Amino acid sequence: MGLVRTVGVRDGGAALPRGFWAAVRVWLEKPQVANRRLCGAAIEAEGTVALGEGGEESPRFAAVRGSEEQGKRVASAGAAELGLLWREVCTQLSPRHGHLPPPLTPWAGPDPRAELRAVLRTLLPRASPAGPPAPPVKELAVQDVYNGTVTFLPLEKNSEGKYEIKKCNIYQIQLVYIKDEEWSVSVVAPFPEDWFSDGIAYPKLAWLGNELLSKVAKWSVEQKPSEFKSTLSLISVAKYSKVYQDLKGKYKEMVKVWPEVTDPEKFVYEDVAIASYLLHSGRGIDVRRRKIWDMYGPGTHLEESTIMPGDTHLFPDTDWLIGNHSDELTPWIPVIAARSSYSCCYFVLPCCFFDFYGKYSRRQSKKTQYREYLDFVAQVGFVCGFNVEEDCLRIPSTKRVSLIGKNRTYPPTEHALINKQIAQYISNRQTCAVVLCDRKVACNHKDHSDVCKEVDSELPENETETAGTIWMPGFQPREKVEQIRNCASLPRDFVDDVVLSVANLLLNAAPQKSCYDMHDGNANTWNQGESLSLKEVAEHLNKETLKRLKSEYGGLQTLLKNNHQVFEVLNGRVHIRDWRKEKPSRKTKPEVKRRLSSEAFKTRLCWFFIHHPDGCSLPSESCPYAHGTEELRQSQKIKKKKHIQ
Repeated sequence: MGLVRTVGVRDGGAALPRGFWAAVRVWLEKPQVANRRLCGAAIEAEGTVALGEGGEESPRFAAVRGSEEQGKRVASAGAAELGLLWREVCTQLSPRHGHLPPPLTPWAGPDPRAELRAVLRTLLPRASPAGPPAPPVKELAVQDVYNGTVTFLPLEKNSEGKYEIKKCNIYQIQLVYIKDEEWSVSVVAPFPEDWFSDGIAYPKLAWLGNELLSKVAKWSVEQKPSEFKSTLSLISVAKYSKVYQDLKGKYKEMVKVWPEVTDPEKFVYEDVAIASYLLHSGRGIDVRRRKIWDMYGPGTHLEESTIMPGDTHLFPDTDWLIGNHSDELTPWIPVIAARSSYSCCYFVLPCCFFDFYGKYSRRQSKKTQYREYLDFVAQVGFVCGFNVEEDCLRIPSTKRVSLIGKNRTYPPTEHALINKQIAQYISNRQTCAVVLCDRKVACNHKDHSDVCKEVDSELPENETETAGTIWMPGFQPREKVEQIRNCASLPRDFVDDVVLSVANLLLNAAPQKSCYDMHDGNANTWNQGESLSLKEVAEHLNKETLKRLKSEYGGLQTLLKNNHQVFEVLNGRVHIRDWRKEKPSRKTKPEVKRRLSSEAFKTRLCWFFIHHPDGCSLPSESCPYAHGTEELRQSQKIKKKKHIQ
């Protein structure tokens, strides 16, 4: 019994068989998306191998697929190791049945000289809380495109230091065409009774048949080409994983004593992941000092300072300029790097969307806003004379695409020309934003030598003079003291007046909605009021109130949502909240949330008991708010629970 499981696949979009090989590639390069106990895989080498009589023909090697993204060729040692492994594999497997034990599909087509593709990878286990990670595991995957199979041969070193096939853990994934749009994908293992599982690099056969096979089948017919590069495509995954595990272990205690108001698990481990990608010694500059800075030792150089793009903020002795959540400085990072020195490189992780002069305005509707902004920041790098590369970080964020400028596209002698090109580009961006002129910047990503083509190529004389000090007068950096503009800092009496005005507007709107209910056997009609759009509500407020709300993020909607006890805002419409309709959450609340709810019970007065013409819709014992001052309980400040990874 070698068949582990078979699943049927319906291909209505003509994705197969190509989609199957794309799915196999995901499992080869990014096994962690299926097996969460792995942190990745390193593709050591790959190439085409000819299966001749007895497997004696020499393999012909191609470049590792990731080499195009990494910008380097396969090391000769990797190719030599793959060649040696292939010859050893052919001697360890019987030449009968196409070298593979039944019931695996043999490596044999109608042409005995049929080529296979061999991929040598190293599986990298994730560290466990109990101790260090398990050792890496090497594996040789052999793809037979003609027969639609990929065979995985795990490798172990023997006492002589040579690799041997761990035959008990050989498995094969098969794609079979049935008819019309029907296909099947199967997992087959020749020695299921001897299968070894450590739960990490060697998962259980049931996991291969259920979890992995389901994912491969799903990926095979998913036609969603990504608009971003694959994760960690420019660096060694093995080195990154080692550094990440070391840093995670070093800073895990910081999660327990996190002094900021943000989520410690997200921010600590996100910064650890970013540091693992970069890890340079240097100094950090932020416009605001952070509480977390006090937890670092004297070897960490941090500086509270405001950077104004100009000649006074260049870094001629710096190798790398790194913009991590640099906000309004994001498009300026390539400019500052280009003007600091010819050897200065840059890394930027765009998050919030800023142009040189303020918030970024969209210009193309066919792209997502994120993709369009990334293309803009990349274009800035090209204009600055960098060969810009893109990579995705492995961080818990939707904005995880980084842009990197390491190599220049021009010789040092052309520095003045590039500097003038940069000034012209910035000037045109500002002019187009202010007067909506028709001048356009054409960016050819494939030909960086001719990246910037301007209709008006001359820079005005006054712009040349201004560029000598501050490059853009009027540039607004972030304020040192962060303004709270979520309506939380508005005076209480102002908020109360707005809440009462909006509530009366809804209650008195025609026609009125009434809810019929029975309390203690008596009929009770409670006025729920009418629902109005946010626009309709705003039209009934005076100009001074609207002007004050407009200065807050979210304005009127934020204020109403903050007053959750009174209002419910759904799909742009405002309703009076009826607490009788509030349903308890289906999911079990975490212990900390249950404690917060119970200790907040009756600590605030019920707005409806005081202001609603029909009073509260709930009896006192059911209402979470106090019906009168005699019911008020003293509020208890809840200490935030720190989560431990």
